[in-house]
Amino acid sequence: MTIQTPQDTPLICLTTPETARQRDYVFPEDFTTTPSVPVQSYVDRFGNICRRMMAPAGAFTIYSDITVNDPGTRDEADLNAAEWPVEALPTEVLGFLTASRYVETDLVSDEAWRLFGNVAPGWNRVQYIVDHVNGSLVFDYKLASQFRTAASARNDGVAVCRDFAHLALAYLRALNIPARYVNGYVGDIGVPPAAAAMDFAAWIEVFLGGKWWTFDPRNNERRIGRVVVARGLDAADVPLINTFGPHTLTKFRVWCFPVDDQGNELDGMLFA
Repeated sequence: MTIQTPQDTPLICLTTPETARQRDYVFPEDFTTTPSVPVQSYVDRFGNICRRMMAPAGAFTIYSDITVNDPGTRDEADLNAAEWPVEALPTEVLGFLTASRYVETDLVSDEAWRLFGNVAPGWNRVQYIVDHVNGSLVFDYKLASQFRTAASARNDGVAVCRDFAHLALAYLRALNIPARYVNGYVGDIGVPPAAAAMDFAAWIEVFLGGKWWTFDPRNNERRIGRVVVARGLDAADVPLINTFGPHTLTKFRVWCFPVDDQGNELDGMLFA
């Protein structure tokens, strides 16, 4: 991605897969900036790998390419996974019950209990909520807004993947089900290729039966080759780039597709 800045500007970027995925690296990550600048890595409070640097005035490009092994299986599921009462939840997941910048649990609480309060608890109820969100919002990339929250997405009826995630999170947390925001890479592997160019994807993880499970309100299907980059309460915690000053995005390309042992793109596979 390339940005244009009017002056030297500090920035933080999150593009590297989660620490747990590093054992799957086939080749080391190729991370470069143009112009080349010093880069410092650190881990934030959610365990995400962050990079901080100073973008010089003018055009500045960040490039990252990684090849990872993947089992080729779809996201795991357990239809018997149960909701745990709040008093039984591990302390470290309690923070994912609270409202946040884009997830106003207080504004959707009454609706959540009215719509989903009588649904049998557990995996089935979570999937019921995800189905509802998937069916109640219309995806429209042209109407993306950094200001749209869970409540306003519900009211507007239009969304991009982050809005689907935020609304599902709001309903789940209102029902005392821990849920967190996730972003990363999702290629069109095993599904018909999308017509639009690839972008970063957003989905959620829900705590059931003592474990975090992947749900995808936007696509609403188990996918192959999902690669987590970062997790947080909502999108505000995991921006692709966060600049401490004005910038304009002038070029952006994301890719996620299967390759052979030499890193060459495979023919005849479904990918974006």
